[in-house]
Amino acid sequence: MSVVDGTSRLRKVLLCKPEFLVSAAPINVISEQYTKPLNRDKMMQEFESVVKAYEENGVEVVQVTSTENMPNAVFARDFGGNVKEGYILGHFKKSIRFLERSHYRKIMEELGIPKIAEVSEGYFEGGDFAFIDEKTLAIGVIDRTNLTGVDEIRKQLEPYGYRVYAIKANPDYLHLDMCFNLVAPKLAVAYEAGLPDDFLALLKEKGIKVIAGTEEMIFKHGYNVEALGDNRVMSLKQNTFINDALRKEGMEVIEVDITELLKAGGGVHCMTFPLERY
Repeated sequence: MSVVDGTSRLRKVLLCKPEFLVSAAPINVISEQYTKPLNRDKMMQEFESVVKAYEENGVEVVQVTSTENMPNAVFARDFGGNVKEGYILGHFKKSIRFLERSHYRKIMEELGIPKIAEVSEGYFEGGDFAFIDEKTLAIGVIDRTNLTGVDEIRKQLEPYGYRVYAIKANPDYLHLDMCFNLVAPKLAVAYEAGLPDDFLALLKEKGIKVIAGTEEMIFKHGYNVEALGDNRVMSLKQNTFINDALRKEGMEVIEVDITELLKAGGGVHCMTFPLERY
């Protein structure tokens, strides 16, 4: 059993230690703001706090490391996507991340998770991958994934019964998981004004309510949350607007206090590759 959807109980995840993350590579408008070296000790403490939060909530954490040539491997989400039948191997757009592809492919082989699809002609990063329901997938076409990559995934997943939708948005948002995330089967957080009408119509058709916020919240990782299942979600402590709104909808919010890791351009969702969710 692998990952059946985006909101069932999260049971096992893959996280990569930020041991070689020295500076914030200018991968997006967030990381471009930080030119000074990052505080390694603080990042490691923050990483351990995320691990602890997962474990305290019944999630098994597989911890891996990288090398100095793969500083951004801490954002484990991006190497691909995981579905019930196996995983999709992505194709990075930026050279700073090229080596991560073979690194994570080897890790998935060691974990015994079969590769059922692979993007090779186009580009696809896992931060753009989202379940809408068990057989409906949304893939962002924002900055790091293109339509060629989406088409490759669509062709390879159609035999398994998946419907794949391409979601376009402002390249400044980098990935879909920076501006949209499903937190429960019928509840999402998103910057609605930055998402295309056809996607919003799809969400409405599926009966999904959207907690909407501002564009500014994208760059504070406000929407970059991780669903744990059973109406629980992991979110940043400082995202008070989203956290309060989630609680009003009956969600239990597990807050993590991380700030240094965010400077590298990604949040909790970016760091997390789901291995088992059912």
